[in-house]
Amino acid sequence: MPVTPLKPDQLRRVCRHDHFEFETTADLPISADIIGQPRGIRAIEFGIGIQSDGFNIYVLGSSGTGRATAIERYLQDRTKDQPVPDDWVYVHNFTETHKPRAIELPAGQGDIFRERMGQLIRDLQADLPQAFDTDAYESAMKAVTEDLEKQHSQMLQTVQKSASEQGFTIINTPSGFGVAPLLDGRPMQQEEWETLPIDQRQKLDEIRADITEELEDLLDQTRQLEDEVRQQIKQIDREVAESAIDYYFVRLREQYKDQEEILLYLSEVYEDVLVQIDDFAPSGEAEENYELDLRRYEVTVLVKNKDTQGAPVIIEQNPTYHNLIGRLEYEMRDGYVTTHFTNIKNGSLHRANGGYLIMNAIDILKDPMAWEALKRTLKTQQIRVQPLATMDGGTQVLAKSLDPEPIPLNVKIILLGSPALYYALHAQEDDFTDLFKVRSDFDETMPRDDEHEMAYALFVATRCAEEKLHHFDETAVEKIIEFGSRLAEHQDKLSTRFGVIADVVREASYWAEINKREVVTAVDIQQALNERTYRANSLEEDIREDILNGTLFIATEGEVVGQVNGLSVLDTGDYAFGIPGRITARTYMGEEGVLHIERETEMSGPIHEKGFFTLKGYLGGTYALNQPLSLSASLTFEQNYGGVDGDSASSTELYALLSSLSNLPIKQGIAVTGSVNQRGEVQPIGGANEKIEGYFRICKARGLTGEQGVLIPASNLKYLMLHEDVITAVAEGKFNIWPITTVDEGIEILTGTPAGEMDADGRYPENSIHALVQNRLRQLAEDLKNFGNEEEEDEDDSEEKTETT
Repeated sequence: MPVTPLKPDQLRRVCRHDHFEFETTADLPISADIIGQPRGIRAIEFGIGIQSDGFNIYVLGSSGTGRATAIERYLQDRTKDQPVPDDWVYVHNFTETHKPRAIELPAGQGDIFRERMGQLIRDLQADLPQAFDTDAYESAMKAVTEDLEKQHSQMLQTVQKSASEQGFTIINTPSGFGVAPLLDGRPMQQEEWETLPIDQRQKLDEIRADITEELEDLLDQTRQLEDEVRQQIKQIDREVAESAIDYYFVRLREQYKDQEEILLYLSEVYEDVLVQIDDFAPSGEAEENYELDLRRYEVTVLVKNKDTQGAPVIIEQNPTYHNLIGRLEYEMRDGYVTTHFTNIKNGSLHRANGGYLIMNAIDILKDPMAWEALKRTLKTQQIRVQPLATMDGGTQVLAKSLDPEPIPLNVKIILLGSPALYYALHAQEDDFTDLFKVRSDFDETMPRDDEHEMAYALFVATRCAEEKLHHFDETAVEKIIEFGSRLAEHQDKLSTRFGVIADVVREASYWAEINKREVVTAVDIQQALNERTYRANSLEEDIREDILNGTLFIATEGEVVGQVNGLSVLDTGDYAFGIPGRITARTYMGEEGVLHIERETEMSGPIHEKGFFTLKGYLGGTYALNQPLSLSASLTFEQNYGGVDGDSASSTELYALLSSLSNLPIKQGIAVTGSVNQRGEVQPIGGANEKIEGYFRICKARGLTGEQGVLIPASNLKYLMLHEDVITAVAEGKFNIWPITTVDEGIEILTGTPAGEMDADGRYPENSIHALVQNRLRQLAEDLKNFGNEEEEDEDDSEEKTETT
């Protein structure tokens, strides 16, 4: 039965008129649901529900589906009633100064504690100097000093009296007190000392030694008195300071009476203030050039959740080591590189602690140190801020560094990645299976039914409301749905690439604004799609121009033996389009078989080679059951310099061979796509829409004749979502699309000759295509055999002539 061309309503599935009950998307509610991913959502719900270790989530799916944004909104909606995590602050460690202490506070209390500590220090800076600047304090200091001086004077007088009685005196020299003999009531000079007899000097030396010993005892007692005085001064200072600061600390302790860590810290601060009073009230000459350094009393708020609602949901776009774990910043002080606990900065793990962290797997794997740090953090359940070199045992720059106390981790990691990356991690990463136990599959398509079409409408309404775009009317939503089927390349499915859908929504709103419309219509959607194409199809137009001006040889009329227009798709990343290409075949006597020029020149890929060998299998199974397959043939993609891959041209190549063997011309107005199996069945291919539209545009530019069209696999019928221009031409009878299931149906349309069916003897009806091909193959085999016999006879004749001679 002849194959009839497809009807217009088979080329595109349009939405039913008045399908929706709303006038515009402004009538619809906002939805944070993830659309069309029941399997993936169920896995995510399980992952966020189970609290055991290692149940982090890997979301499989292609990029451009809007997974990150959709999952972020979904989690924010599902977790808004969960408890808000606590704040975390770092404070000075008065015991081990290089190990700042981490303190946990209720959400929102971190900033409050920092401000209270700042106010405390400001109050102490104001009150402590005043406490020491009083008459009572000065009187107390004076009394202690005078008492010391009095006791020292009394002891010195006692020694002086003893020395005088023995003919000596106490003198005060630059090096301290000394003992000198008296002469006429004055200290003896050195010259006078030397004139004394030796025995007298010896006697005086003995007396001086005794007095010197008394003097040394005096000095020891004086030092003890001074130590006692210093202790008295310290005690007085402490009592004065305590009276000045107790009020503030009592108030703080009352405010944090239920926070044991804060109370311990306040006790340490209290004691340090009393020990380091000079930092607040320097005395004497030190006050003039004294520079205060009170940063040890500051509070570094590492994580604050004052404005967080529910559990935090964080997307880390650049998961480097420092962005993930946090970092220590360094500074130059007095010519040295150093750091301070106030220079500790948080990472996304800190901000997501108690909630969820979303990352692209490929992004974090680009930084091996970040990946190793993440695994280590998940295994230890602690976030440890360390210099990067410390992680692998390397050496850090010569600088003062810190080892902050680690913070306990309670977070769910959600990695987004491709299936291939997931399988690679499973195979190569020992820890991956233990750390990411939940797999969430996100499909690229979903069923096209009333429920999911309404979900598309809700998605559009949400984008319009959240981004303050022009709302869509019913026709615009229907157009978006049809575009979703085009993206999915299936009439009964919709694409889940909501990143692309959202962009079209935004662009259509823009064109509605340009067109001075309050509501987006189908016209604005079509304009947005046309503009997207125009921005990206420069290469397509260049190739089409080369075809139209004859630089690239593509015939769209007439008939030629062994020549067929094949169709392929060129993908430039953000745009894909179909281009025709001429495939030719030449057959001749020989035993080399079918030779593919692209394969011989290593310009073909493995899938194309598979299709080529499948084609040879078809030839053998169809024509060599009762006779040898003896021929030489060459196939090539004319004017192709970039290589080929894929098996969608295998049917085209077969048609060219059959035409060359049968000597039946092929209609050049018909282009072909589809792969073939060894039984001659035409199999589905990808890019059917782009291939048909690409060839249609060439034919339209040259002028449609009504004889032109495309052969496609019948199994591709559900994948058709063609442009309205193609559908209009088909409706007007100017262009045709034939769905075929076998090579026989295709060759009949291309040549206008019946293919023929094999009888019980393995023969085909006379003048059928298969009969012509079979006869031609038999003739080639006989000619080759006879040609070989003739060569042998010629050699025999030559030998006989030689013998006769």
